[in-house]
Amino acid sequence: MHNELIYLDHHATTPCDPAVVEAMLPYFGEAFGNASSTTHALGRAAAAAVAEARDEVARTIGASAREIVFTSGTTEALNLALFGVMESYAERGRHLVTTTIEHPAVLDTCAALERRGIEVTRVGVGADGIVDPDDVARVLRDDTVCVAVMAANNEIGTLQPLAEIGARCRAAGARFLVDAAQAVGKVPFDVAETGADLVAFSAHKLYGPKGVGALYVRRRPRVLLEAQVHGGGHERGLRSGTLNVPGIVGFGAACRIARERLSADGERIGALRDRLLAGLEAALDDVRVNGSLVDRLPHNLNVSFGGVEGRRLLDALAGVALSTGSACASADLEASHVLRAIGVGDDRLYASLRFGLGRSNTAAEIDLVVERVAAAVRRLRP
Repeated sequence: MHNELIYLDHHATTPCDPAVVEAMLPYFGEAFGNASSTTHALGRAAAAAVAEARDEVARTIGASAREIVFTSGTTEALNLALFGVMESYAERGRHLVTTTIEHPAVLDTCAALERRGIEVTRVGVGADGIVDPDDVARVLRDDTVCVAVMAANNEIGTLQPLAEIGARCRAAGARFLVDAAQAVGKVPFDVAETGADLVAFSAHKLYGPKGVGALYVRRRPRVLLEAQVHGGGHERGLRSGTLNVPGIVGFGAACRIARERLSADGERIGALRDRLLAGLEAALDDVRVNGSLVDRLPHNLNVSFGGVEGRRLLDALAGVALSTGSACASADLEASHVLRAIGVGDDRLYASLRFGLGRSNTAAEIDLVVERVAAAVRRLRP
């Protein structure tokens, strides 16, 4: 085990569950039909498999199957939601609200909308990494079309008060979009409880395949959405293109497994995360947790090590798969916009690591990681 890579980057992606791979395999081979070709048995079998998977995906967030639109992933789902809702409600206004700690899939899309004349307000967060619902309410206007807030942050793991934000959006008549990529399958998530009108998430964050995601679009009261991809009228006209049947089947299987394991996984992985933090704090001084430890994903730990540059620390930990932040920005040498937003000082902006634990991790691995991190920090500190 000591010579194998210890994987602690489960925010970036998760390994496909073997049961998910098994469920997908027939649809690469003998069951290769197009789900839209329902004039023959192969197509009908594919369509039935998609329908079953759609139901599994919907059940995982407390939605109905008819509210699920399949996409290539969360990024596409967020683009469809943001562009689609702003175009559909153009008569209401051109104002969009989001937060300063969103994933680039939201922030970059908002910037693209700004270039098209949409006004975007970005709400800040507290030092704990949590958005105050009253801060959101204060910026809502008569012409606010949509509010986009992530369920769980991909860097510091903080969980947002979605129900309170959703209630304020509903009272103001604004549509509420939730990026739930990091939350679905990891913590309980229910569209009715959150008050969300639109929810984006994907399979590869919950032990399913890459290249498939979903957008929940509320039916009652109905949310209007302008399609962004045209040609064929697939997915009730909201997202044209031949369906990725194997991926969708895998998504459904991953969602079913996630529901079955949600409580047990959360408890076990949360205990490992606490073991990791306790070990690091016992072995080293000047270790600081970024973001709330209470309202947090059970598998997330983001810590700053005083006096150490994060990239050098990563390089010194060749046997551990870790990151300093978002996988989508890992090639970027800029400091984390999330850590900046919660007020982390310049001395710690480049001194942080994100630990993302998962189903396969063991207590022995965590203890070994503590040893390796502690040894590397001691070597690198001046």
